[in-house]
Amino acid sequence: MATYNPAQPQVKKDSKVAVSRREARPYVNPYLGAILLGIVLFAAFFITGNGLGASGGMNRVIVYFEDLIAPSHIDRTPYLLEMAGGDKNPLDSWVVFVGVGVVIGGAISGWANGRLKFVTDRGPNIPVKLRWLMAFLGGALMGYGARMARGCTSGQALSGGATLSVGSWVFMLAVFAGAYALAYFVRKLWN
Repeated sequence: MATYNPAQPQVKKDSKVAVSRREARPYVNPYLGAILLGIVLFAAFFITGNGLGASGGMNRVIVYFEDLIAPSHIDRTPYLLEMAGGDKNPLDSWVVFVGVGVVIGGAISGWANGRLKFVTDRGPNIPVKLRWLMAFLGGALMGYGARMARGCTSGQALSGGATLSVGSWVFMLAVFAGAYALAYFVRKLWN
């Protein structure tokens, strides 16, 4: 029987439903992964003239549904008018296709490497429902923050950082500082 060691956090995995019976392969070396990501980012800039990002695509999906429900609101809001005003389709953007590609590519990679499964990772003392609630709240705050910062961590850190944007570097320093400051208060979700 394993004993609890605070230096080694114990994580429960609930609702483990394997979609694939393949044996999980080891993760790629992080240095090789960073090099491959750099090549993909360079190719994105070179081929499309745009970097990588995700929040813009999700934002456009939300605006698409908003346009179905309240088109007059879209036509009165300058920020939304740019994306979906009049006959414009907000889904007609490269960033939407990047998001779809990430989901499809991630699913294929997970399946090919034996990691495609549904699981809730959590600390040993937190109920599954609370873990899901906190994940939802964290995601909602991050999504709101991404729109306020004019980009998510992938867009700001990768694309903005690669172009040496001062705002992107400040954003990432703020993200790390905020994460370290908040970690103390949410540590019970994992211990």
